[in-house]
Amino acid sequence: MLSRRDVLKRASGLSSLAAASLLAEHLHAADAAPASPLASRAGHFPSQAKRIVFICLRGGPSQMESLDYKPKLNAANGQPGRQANTKLFGCQWKFAQHGQSGLWISELLPKLAEHADKLCVINSMHTDNENHPQALEQLHTGSFQFVRPSIGSWVLYGLGTENQNLPGFVSLCPLTALGASRYYSSAFLPAAFTATSVGEAEKNIKTAKIGNLNTPRLTSVGQRRQLDLLQSFNREYAERQPGDAKLDGIVESFELAFRMQSEVPKVMDMSGETKATLDAYGIDKGPTDAFGRQCLLARRFLEAGVRFVEITHTDWDHHGFVSRLMPSRCGEIDLPMSALLADLEQRGLLKDTLLVWGGEFGRLPEDPTQDGRGHNNKGFTMWLAGGGVKGGMTYGKTDELGYEAIENKVHMHDLHATILHLLGLDHERLTYKHGGRDYRLTDVYGRVVKDIFV
Repeated sequence: MLSRRDVLKRASGLSSLAAASLLAEHLHAADAAPASPLASRAGHFPSQAKRIVFICLRGGPSQMESLDYKPKLNAANGQPGRQANTKLFGCQWKFAQHGQSGLWISELLPKLAEHADKLCVINSMHTDNENHPQALEQLHTGSFQFVRPSIGSWVLYGLGTENQNLPGFVSLCPLTALGASRYYSSAFLPAAFTATSVGEAEKNIKTAKIGNLNTPRLTSVGQRRQLDLLQSFNREYAERQPGDAKLDGIVESFELAFRMQSEVPKVMDMSGETKATLDAYGIDKGPTDAFGRQCLLARRFLEAGVRFVEITHTDWDHHGFVSRLMPSRCGEIDLPMSALLADLEQRGLLKDTLLVWGGEFGRLPEDPTQDGRGHNNKGFTMWLAGGGVKGGMTYGKTDELGYEAIENKVHMHDLHATILHLLGLDHERLTYKHGGRDYRLTDVYGRVVKDIFV
């Protein structure tokens, strides 16, 4: 075989495309690509769930108006709160028991209530910080003090993904505020495990695209040859810089982008969906359209073999105007969430797909205006469904007024440990060496909440 220098010398008198073709022909055989870091891998033990969809409600949804029924708070409405100049603020909407399990759900979520027997409602969540940026970072990465990999990145690092022509971690309409990129970053894990973002928060995903997937200047064959040449140089340089995760990530990102060219447009094209399906998700139906499109795209990505999909819905930070904002926000998500649950079940995917719903924290039972709620990181609600968790179950509770979790408390580290366990990963064994020590999603904490498992 000619040396790299001889090949470059011979190519110097050719046109750019001819040179690229020659170089690729001679160099590709010597630069066979290593196994992809996204290749599917077995977990530490048999799993209940194969994939996950995380429904993130940015701002902290009020548990008192949704899934944590507080009759004593309602009865004490208007009485002095614990904080100065506040009054207890009861729920303005009725709760009722639903399904064979009798799960308590607010009338603001009537479609979700139809799936009561699928839901595992955790009413005893708590986390370490009551500020949005820090709490959101801990929700996603397990830490609010240091830059750490996203939970989606950890899952991808542990398990890889099933479709090598698609990213393994997709974030639909991710948050874009300063620092929010850290929520979806692989941090010190290889760059290949960072989320692929589609769209951005507070914008309808209808017109969103993944940019820079192809070029009009080259055919597919020409592009492949050009990429082979570029990758050969990248890998030669990588041999001189062993352990450079950023370079490895660049190499993999080029390869993945090439493979994604034909696959991604198919997944994002909803034209083949029936009118009944579109109607079920509330697509083209006003307030449910934007979130409905996210939920349907999530199902399509999951069905195509993506390991971890995150959906984002914003504006749940209701310090005022609860009477107006809670019905509006619940109305935007209720129908699409219900459709996603029903669609996954109908397609046989719910049994091994884990859904996780919630925000960075919850809300307080008191307010000076009696139409708003402050931040509450000491007691709030999240729900899980599918993927090996018990349905029709309420786990843990807050005190009778809703100030803090008092029974079967579940810290954010516990939730992360539990999610990993359902996916077949031991949170204590899923580690990555960085800076001379082993790191993990749950740091030195975390308890698997096995009481909620089927």
